[in-house]
Amino acid sequence: MDHLRLWLLVLSAAEIVLGLVASCHALMWRREPRAATLWLVIVWLMPIVGPLAYLVLGVNRSQRQARRKLQLAPTGMPACLPAERAALVGDLEPLSRLGDRVSTEPLCAGNAVEPLFNGEEAFPIMLDAIAGARRSVALCSYIFDADEIGRRFADALQAASERGVRVKLLLDAWGAPGAFSSLGRLLRSRNLRVATFAPIGFIPSRLLHLNLRNHRKILVADGTVAFSGGMNISARHLMADAARPGRCRDVHFRLRGPVVAQIVRVFAEDWKFAAGETLGGEAWFPALGRSGGMLARCVPSGPDASLERIYWFVLGAAQAARTSLHIMTPYLIPETGLRHALISAALCGVDVRIYLPAETDHRVVAWAGEAFLWELLAHGVRIIRTPGPFDHSKVAVADGRWVFFGSANLDPRSLRLNFEMNVETWDLGLARDLEKRMAALERSGRRVSLADVDSRPTLVRIRDGMAKLFTPYL
Repeated sequence: MDHLRLWLLVLSAAEIVLGLVASCHALMWRREPRAATLWLVIVWLMPIVGPLAYLVLGVNRSQRQARRKLQLAPTGMPACLPAERAALVGDLEPLSRLGDRVSTEPLCAGNAVEPLFNGEEAFPIMLDAIAGARRSVALCSYIFDADEIGRRFADALQAASERGVRVKLLLDAWGAPGAFSSLGRLLRSRNLRVATFAPIGFIPSRLLHLNLRNHRKILVADGTVAFSGGMNISARHLMADAARPGRCRDVHFRLRGPVVAQIVRVFAEDWKFAAGETLGGEAWFPALGRSGGMLARCVPSGPDASLERIYWFVLGAAQAARTSLHIMTPYLIPETGLRHALISAALCGVDVRIYLPAETDHRVVAWAGEAFLWELLAHGVRIIRTPGPFDHSKVAVADGRWVFFGSANLDPRSLRLNFEMNVETWDLGLARDLEKRMAALERSGRRVSLADVDSRPTLVRIRDGMAKLFTPYL
């Protein structure tokens, strides 16, 4: 009996100590008051389990590890000339200045950026780039499905490796599950070297990084041509059979010019973090000349940085836009600052439009997003539901000249927790092409009204409100 009382006393003391440690850490380091409050509730309502959950999901260890192991030197490429910058930036000069201060890389000239819509356009060109590579191929994908598209990419990577090309394949452990899956068998059968970003397992060190995911989509061939955007390596991006469940529209981009070196640097940092190998030399960083007339800059973001770069770029665009800001995103969960910036732009007379898919692949995320629409609609922001299938595109266009695209969604996970990569581009033609696509989707879609949101049944509103409580981690 005495032993039982002793163990109960030890357990009670452990509960109090763990609760106090987790609570103090949340109060000091959680940036969002709502997130800190939610963790305090979890910690004290769920003794032992709550503090351990906070240890796994609530503590950001990436900044400390990044300082020790991840960061490489900037590319050192020169910034664009003032005359080139002034000609393309125009009235959005404050946004370009924000980029100079937020980003680690300069805005560089001489780039060519081409949109590739859906898998039918993107995948053949990406596969041709792998087939034409002579020195190196770098591929990072959040999802790599073992389907018809995954097999074609695996075959292309194997062929490149067999002809002496240095092939590096980096996959996220959560999005592309590991060794015992059909994907693992596929990659092993092709003798491909794969590095896993933040592997998942029951080893304590792995559990502590369970909440950190690499959501970037990068393909670079010979350090001279890059691809990035919203597409994973998956047949779900093929629209030939659009009625098939799981299909989704998307847009990817082919990039050439000096900005490619910035993209390679992002991949090299991730590869060093996951594989412990430093990539360098002409195979990865060749000399790059001008390939076009666009200004461009790579914008990586993640919990390893002290500043949420992609968040600040979007916030800056909302504050700097003078005539229009059009955003396509599959998920919209805007935190207070971003929500107010969008509303402020609309109240100033800027045409703010947000394109959201009518269909969704994450119901809870969509429910949480619904809870924020009323405030946006009530203050002049236009919401357009694009028709099915699910639209996975992630693009923003400001004043018909600034384009921002990449892997990031407009939700807290992408803007604060995930490792993401976007690219800012200044070009009238590219902006015009993307706005034409948005206008076509708007004509076939449906504009959401304030009455639509107000007419939701009470139980639906309660459901959406409950989902909103968990927005920091959706």
